[in-house]
Amino acid sequence: MTFEQDGEKGVARDSVDARAHERQRLVADVRHFSPTCEQEEKDQELFLRWLERRDCPDVSTRENDVAHLTASAWVVDANRTRVLMAYHRIYDTWAWLGGHADGDFDLAHVALREVGEESGLAHARLAVPSPVSLETLCVNGHVKRGAYVCSHLHLNLTYLIEADPAEPIRPKPDENKAVRWFEKDEVLANVAEPWMERWVYPKLLRLM
Repeated sequence: MTFEQDGEKGVARDSVDARAHERQRLVADVRHFSPTCEQEEKDQELFLRWLERRDCPDVSTRENDVAHLTASAWVVDANRTRVLMAYHRIYDTWAWLGGHADGDFDLAHVALREVGEESGLAHARLAVPSPVSLETLCVNGHVKRGAYVCSHLHLNLTYLIEADPAEPIRPKPDENKAVRWFEKDEVLANVAEPWMERWVYPKLLRLM
């Protein structure tokens, strides 16, 4: 074996070790999460069952077409009076920002990445390092980029992210039609997903 091959093996091993560490940290975050309602209690149990399974495709990727990890961002201003939302093309409603883990167990990083991609914000930051909300989201079958995607579950952690409303924003045309800041008392009147309106957005608004 050459030194070059040995080095490549070392890099690969380090990468595997790093992923294992990120997975363990995510499991710890979910275990230490303090549910605020029965929905979060039940979903926390489901999360842990999926995270601990080894008999199915990696839950951090969409190769697991039954359930996979996602991260959402509840983006607020410094005064906690406004929320940034995007008009989502698939769900046809104003909604929070976020997306798939796509192999990354660092869901806080995923949430920040998605904020940048979906809104153009370059200086958003975590308000707190740990997730503030946990939920299992049911996604109905739909067509995306010309291909049918079967119904599945999103194992979602939500992070509180702070941004400056004075910073320029723009939509991501393939995912959303628009992005805009809402006053917190305008949010529920502008969402069209009954389950989210009942179970998710009210608990996030209580953080403000």
